[in-house]
Amino acid sequence: MNIKNYILMKSKELNIDMIGFTDASTLDNMQEYLEYRQNTKKVTEFEEKDIKKRIDPKLTMPNCKTIIVIAISYNVDYNEKPDYELKGSLSKSSWGIDYHKVLKEKLKELAVEISKVQEFDYKEFVDTGPLIDRELAYKAGIGYYGKNCNIINEKYGSFIFLGYLLTDLEIGEFSNIVENQCGDCQLCLRACPTQALASPYTLNPRICISYLTQTKEEVDIDLKKRIGTKIYGCDTCQLVCPKNKNARKSNTKEFIPHITKGAIDLKEMMVISNKEFKNKYGHMSGSWRGKKIFKRNAINALKNIENKNNEDIINELLNNK
Repeated sequence: MNIKNYILMKSKELNIDMIGFTDASTLDNMQEYLEYRQNTKKVTEFEEKDIKKRIDPKLTMPNCKTIIVIAISYNVDYNEKPDYELKGSLSKSSWGIDYHKVLKEKLKELAVEISKVQEFDYKEFVDTGPLIDRELAYKAGIGYYGKNCNIINEKYGSFIFLGYLLTDLEIGEFSNIVENQCGDCQLCLRACPTQALASPYTLNPRICISYLTQTKEEVDIDLKKRIGTKIYGCDTCQLVCPKNKNARKSNTKEFIPHITKGAIDLKEMMVISNKEFKNKYGHMSGSWRGKKIFKRNAINALKNIENKNNEDIINELLNNK
């Protein structure tokens, strides 16, 4: 049996949109870049600080031989709007059920199918391992790096979640790297609200709105204004990308935002309790930051809405909670 073809077949049965295979060699080409980020204080509190762990799969799994990378689109076709007036936006990455759970379940299901025909050792990761998942996806042929530093797939665009299995399987033939298709386009660089994309393929994560809406650190007043009404995450550089205009839509129903409709009620966020927040929003990926961060961002959103009465609204809600 050709194990690679078997895995490809099973991935389709499991509704996995994209899959690729790469070796377990160290990501030596990333070391200099990671060192530069550390030296220039562009590292966030959410990432592994040990550079060796970030580039060497065998420090996570010593017997690793093949890495299986999967990707699932979250670009769901959904346009329903919430019925309240003062709303803040959620990144599409936090629209439906927590993608960590969805992709981990897919990886485990895939591992079960593989184990039916071949005994093997593996570890699964979705944003939880030290390795650079985008570089693994690039090596595995899932897509190419866009100038906004996202992985772009030819069919599905860049609204894709990544996960991977470190395995001791002998695949033999790995996936081909996909050629870059950005050309001369620089729409993402021009659209970035904070100029976090200072140049093509270079991101300053510490001023990226996706980071600013998650960090517990104090945010500069100018950056707060640039965040606008975003409550969690930022899709600006992806929304302007031509590769997403006619991208294939996601058919993963778990990512449809039935509860939030892709937004947060700013008034509600002023008075909601921790228990209420967990019960209503605990299913989505962004909820891991907790109510306190969401409330802080909601206050900032109200201040950024051009309405002279919003300061009064904030004070009234906070005083009457």
